[in-house]
Amino acid sequence: MAARREVTAWRPRVPGVTEVFHARFTEYAYPMHVHDAWTLLIVDDGAVRYDLDRHEHGTPHDTVSLLPPHVPHNGSPATADGFRKRVVYLDSSRLGEELIGAAVDGPDLRDPGLRRGVGRLHSALARPGDELEAESRLTFVGERLRDHLRHRSDPPRVRRDPVLAGRLRELLDARLVAGVSLEEAARLLHAHPAHLVRVFSGAYGIAPHQYLMSRRVGRARRLLLDGMAPGEVASVAGFYDQAHLTRHFRKLVGVAPGRYRLSSR
Repeated sequence: MAARREVTAWRPRVPGVTEVFHARFTEYAYPMHVHDAWTLLIVDDGAVRYDLDRHEHGTPHDTVSLLPPHVPHNGSPATADGFRKRVVYLDSSRLGEELIGAAVDGPDLRDPGLRRGVGRLHSALARPGDELEAESRLTFVGERLRDHLRHRSDPPRVRRDPVLAGRLRELLDARLVAGVSLEEAARLLHAHPAHLVRVFSGAYGIAPHQYLMSRRVGRARRLLLDGMAPGEVASVAGFYDQAHLTRHFRKLVGVAPGRYRLSSR
């Protein structure tokens, strides 16, 4: 097999994420190095072997690996066909340095729910305009990682708070077009981001990012029936671009915005 080195990297507009890195390597081996951020790693094909703090580890496809900042590590393919991986680099606002020791002792986490959560996080991070969803997913991924490092397994109990849920809904309604990050909402409402998402979902049966997109699609429907072109509707209704509008519109309405507009009488 010919040697392959394929990489994609970007910096999303999500607080706490310093970089997203996707790579496909067949023969390349990383030398010993360090990062100043947490390395949250999943492997989709093949496997990686690496040394961390002079101990050997591996990353089969069902594992989530969390490598702490400032601790030297390397990495090389553990299978003949190499590996394909996805990485999110997180700063200390998401995971504190007090957890470094626990991560060194146990960097590879076998947790199917966490693995699915990290995969969904990557999907959201890859879609411009879906930053609120990515931030929400990252909040719960971070919480689950902290639970593992602190050896907690019981999920937190959800305390109902309809007043707080209502205040978040009012904020989302007021920022329908401009949008609001989960971090800003938590600061304005004086609540932890994960608690905000839980009380809102418990009160309304829908996550904040789903509620916001539903409202935007509703606004887009009215504008399209008024005769506005999809390209204009996208910006007026709060979408990143026309492709962003089309993706969510088709998901919630069943047809593309252009077809919906043509169907009006």
